[in-house]
Amino acid sequence: MNARATTIDLLFVIAPHSLLLDIAGPAEAFRLANLRYTDSRKPPRFRLRFAGPAASAVTSVGLPIAQLEPLPKTLRSPTWVILVGQPTVHILNATADMHSIAQWLRDVMRKHLEPDTSNRLITICSGTLLAARAGILDGRRCTTHHDLLTLLRALAPRTQVVDNRVFVVDGPVASSAGITAGIDLALHMIADECGEALAAGVAEDMVVYLRRSLRDPELSPFLVNRRHLHAAVHRVQDAICAEPQRDWDMPTMAEVGHVTERHLLRLFLHHAGVSPLKFLRVIRLERARQLIERGASVAHAAEVAGFRSDLHLRRAWTRQWDGSPRDAQKSAKARQRVSGGFEATVL
Repeated sequence: MNARATTIDLLFVIAPHSLLLDIAGPAEAFRLANLRYTDSRKPPRFRLRFAGPAASAVTSVGLPIAQLEPLPKTLRSPTWVILVGQPTVHILNATADMHSIAQWLRDVMRKHLEPDTSNRLITICSGTLLAARAGILDGRRCTTHHDLLTLLRALAPRTQVVDNRVFVVDGPVASSAGITAGIDLALHMIADECGEALAAGVAEDMVVYLRRSLRDPELSPFLVNRRHLHAAVHRVQDAICAEPQRDWDMPTMAEVGHVTERHLLRLFLHHAGVSPLKFLRVIRLERARQLIERGASVAHAAEVAGFRSDLHLRRAWTRQWDGSPRDAQKSAKARQRVSGGFEATVL
């Protein structure tokens, strides 16, 4: 656990029409982290603050938030500034409130993001676009909701935009994809600051089924490449997802799709954007990763997912992701060790 005892201010920047879950999801995670500290007779680790360009704002669902503090002229204590997102129809409008936030980020936040400070900038969903408009993401890696990646690249051409990631951390700047990904990022930040054991307990309190990591894609491989309406391609994709361990080859897939091999390849490339064999490899990798994350051995995961051997799995893994199946296995075992002894906490 981090030995530092200074309370960290969590400054949520609230613009009109902010997505309520972008606020409430991470805020609840940090609240529960504080609860675990106080249950252990330690002072709370985080102080939640809510600020904005106006004293009140209506959220995305129509629920108003009042008594917002003004955006501070300086950060006098360790502060994590959290920029939450707005629905696309609102994020595209450069309103006076958006201009005020961008100006505040340029005037105040930029100088507080030096590497030797304890301040951080956290962006959730389209909140990354607010930071991009302020020009404080230049030279950094970041991400946002998958529907907004092209817009983010246009707003921040000197930023390395990372596709299909739940969240990205680059020094003092952390960014997450759409909406619920803010909870994943909050849990990651809690683990980094307070330890894996406490973060695992918070995830348990929140009934988070699976804590997603820096390595996880934003879109499930079981859903990506399926935004089409072609029945034959869907039949083959359904069959692969149901039985990835089956001895698949192009003739077998073509038989399932009731088309020729050559036609199936053309259909996949046109409608799914990938070849049938690449789709198969991605599904097998995801199945193996899920098994390893839940405690399976690399050899067992390789067999169940349809790889010829654990060596075949390792080769496919390193082509797709950083690290190796063994690294993922060690991380999974570590999480199981630190989360296994927690008692239930009254919320």
